[in-house]
Amino acid sequence: MQTAPQVVRRTWPGWAGWLLVLVLFVTFWKLGRPLMPWAFDYPRGWEIPAASRTTKATKWLLNDATFGLFTFAEFTRFIADLIDIPYRIALSILSTGFLRGSGSAAVQLVPPASWLAAIIVGGLIGLHAGGRRLGLLVAACLGFVALFGQWQSAMVTLASIVVAVPMGVAGGMGLGILAYRVPLFERAIRPVLDLMQTIPVFAYLVPILILFGFGPTAAVVATLIYAMPPMTRVTHLALTRVPHELTDLGRMVGCNSRQMMWQVMVPSAKASLMVGVNQVIMLSLNMVIIASMIGAGGLGFDVLAALRRLDFGSGLEAGLAIVALAVVLDRVSQAYASRRPGTDPAPGANLVARHPYLTAATATLVLAMLGGLVLPGLQSYPEALEISTGTFGNRVVQWINVNYFDTLEAIKNTLLLNLLIPFKRFLLDLPWLGVVALLGYSGWRLGGVRLAVLAAVLAFLIAATGQWEKAMITLYLCGIATGIAMLIGVPIGILAAEHERLWGPVQVVIDTLQTLPSFVYLMPAVMLFRVGDFTALIAVVAYAVAPAVRYTVLGLKGVDPRLIEAGRAMGCTNRQVLTRIKLKLALPEILLGINQTVMFALSMLVITALVGTRDLGQEVYIALTKADPGRGLIAGLAVAFIAIIADRMIHAGARAARARLGLEATR
Repeated sequence: MQTAPQVVRRTWPGWAGWLLVLVLFVTFWKLGRPLMPWAFDYPRGWEIPAASRTTKATKWLLNDATFGLFTFAEFTRFIADLIDIPYRIALSILSTGFLRGSGSAAVQLVPPASWLAAIIVGGLIGLHAGGRRLGLLVAACLGFVALFGQWQSAMVTLASIVVAVPMGVAGGMGLGILAYRVPLFERAIRPVLDLMQTIPVFAYLVPILILFGFGPTAAVVATLIYAMPPMTRVTHLALTRVPHELTDLGRMVGCNSRQMMWQVMVPSAKASLMVGVNQVIMLSLNMVIIASMIGAGGLGFDVLAALRRLDFGSGLEAGLAIVALAVVLDRVSQAYASRRPGTDPAPGANLVARHPYLTAATATLVLAMLGGLVLPGLQSYPEALEISTGTFGNRVVQWINVNYFDTLEAIKNTLLLNLLIPFKRFLLDLPWLGVVALLGYSGWRLGGVRLAVLAAVLAFLIAATGQWEKAMITLYLCGIATGIAMLIGVPIGILAAEHERLWGPVQVVIDTLQTLPSFVYLMPAVMLFRVGDFTALIAVVAYAVAPAVRYTVLGLKGVDPRLIEAGRAMGCTNRQVLTRIKLKLALPEILLGINQTVMFALSMLVITALVGTRDLGQEVYIALTKADPGRGLIAGLAVAFIAIIADRMIHAGARAARARLGLEATR
């Protein structure tokens, strides 16, 4: 039972400690440069040559590493060939058809699934998973893709997803089960998963290209690295939460370890495991554009090509097609996660009665293929029926640029001169040694010695690898973007939580913002503001505002109604209830919203390297263009270290906030 929050007064010694540390920090910052110049600018002679050594190690793996019977390069190419087999089958079914020969001499033996059959089969899958409403939604989303001329690209993208998702789920589940059974392995793999989720994808594209070659297979490997960690974490968490009563019952009936896992624990954790499957699907879709840079093709390539042409309309259409696929895969996977087993058919029933949906889908595919031989419009969506809003989207941006150029320039210059540039100079002027010490003290106050050591060591490694200046530029962009996103997102979240009718449209918007490819945000920003830090800031804020809204709504809606009624009974107005009860109790969730906003901002900052930023993201992108794996990985690790420090600090702050409010045991 939740009790009323208790007010915990801060003691003077606690505030005195912070004040003393800040005074010492400012004094050292202002007076220490002449005495200890090395504490402000990390000496090049002290830098760890991690980038060059990593590059040499990668080249050694490619050229010299051997297992005796075969080399490491041959091993990776063998894995690539294995992955290529199911990908080619999926691509043949969905897009190209089954071919004999290659290139211009290829002859199509069997056509791919027609657009009409795919829409009907998709509707049947939705009907089976969640009923008529979901079936219509799936058919409408696929119809949208065909109507706007994105069908072929969407099927290429879907072929990659169809291959990557089962592999990611199987690999993630395997690692999660192993982590559950071997606690030592779980402790060892935890930091690896943290790095896999926080290192920018660009950073490991170079070694993947070197080891697996250019093409869709390398893109699938990159997608697996990016999408597997959530499945591993969810699997381990779901298995640890299986009730002990079920495992005790399994032992009583004589289950061995394999039967216990697959017949008792995994079925019991099905709902939680499907959450992991959903995350793998969403992260795989998020990878489609970046994967297109190493040969994946599909919708991601269309968005990337539109960005290079600054064709906002075409890029937006391809991005919305990705959103449509995301909606289909997300809703269907969620429906299957919550679906109850149906009634078994009567004994002796025929094949059609036992599998009506499978029969209907098979018949649809066969009839559509035969019909396509007579009417080509049934096989390939007729170009005459396609529509496009690309020109309209470009004209809207051009109209804004023509009519509001002076206003936009004034806003840009005001923020640059009064906020961005001063804050950037402030961070660049700070002593690295003082920042490392301050982070260590903050970690100690928030989470104890372990967090203090983690924060200080990671910050020191950023300086010791020569990434400090670029890290400060990354931090300045991320910090300002996070602040602006919270200033926009928290009020919207408050309004949506207080007005139920508003939450529905807001949820649709933020779901779209989170699913829309990040490259899409760059096009209008560049067209309106040209390249530079301000353009990057606009794109990052647009991408990162969604979690600020979502977590604010989550926190406010999660406040115990009894506490609200108690406040009203004491005579509090609606404003007092909001400010003195709801917002205070929702503070831990709002802090987690800040954490997620920081994560989104950091992931987007790597993308904004394409528009001229001079931070770690550009370092990663330059490494990709120069095929320098060491340079990219070290810069990516610096981004990961910033993300880990922010994540651990904010989570520790959220736990402290829960403890002060008396919510630790209940929320």
